[in-house]
Amino acid sequence: MASSTLSALPISSSAAATTSSDSLRLVPSSLSLQGNKLPIRRFSSSSVVLKWRRPTVARISSSLPTTKYDPAKVPKWSARAIRSFGFGELEARKLKYPNTGTEAILMGILIEGTSSAAKFLRANGITFFKVRQEIVDLLGKSDLFFFSPEHPPLTEQAQRALDKAIEEKLKSGDDGEITPSHILLGLWSETDSAGQKILETLGFTNEMAKELVNYVDEGAALSSR
Repeated sequence: MASSTLSALPISSSAAATTSSDSLRLVPSSLSLQGNKLPIRRFSSSSVVLKWRRPTVARISSSLPTTKYDPAKVPKWSARAIRSFGFGELEARKLKYPNTGTEAILMGILIEGTSSAAKFLRANGITFFKVRQEIVDLLGKSDLFFFSPEHPPLTEQAQRALDKAIEEKLKSGDDGEITPSHILLGLWSETDSAGQKILETLGFTNEMAKELVNYVDEGAALSSR
């Protein structure tokens, strides 16, 4: 029935050729069919151009900013003090804050983690995560679409705390370095700053500050290792 009807239809060789050629025109010129497989053209290494991105270089300063003292007469900052400050800047950026405040420097000391100041804080129950949570509770979170500068400028209170660290070192009269312990004492002396308030909330006291003075020289000795 249906099969006999189909077999009765004449198919000319020219029509078949036309159909065959039209079908081949649908295949892109860059591809060819071989049996049931579609060959894949492979790119040679010479045809690929790689664009290399310049490596990111972190700038490391050998000293920290001061507005009160002649930089040429300021004692050397220890490597741990400089790293603590750098980590503080980074944490300010992570929280998307426009400035590096006393609270950020406090976090930096704890993140650096190897100084006598950091160990003293942890021994008294003051940890990085506790400090960070107190910062968010006190100062809140920044706008989602705000981006901090690469080096968030210091707040006035943070700058005074660094100047106080220099003052603490100069009062000692020795030739050692300025350590994170000096910075921590500077943060504590900056009354009503975010860093001082957070330290107080977490149990830091004037008695602890006096005790910390005993660790200043030890911190200077450790910083050279």
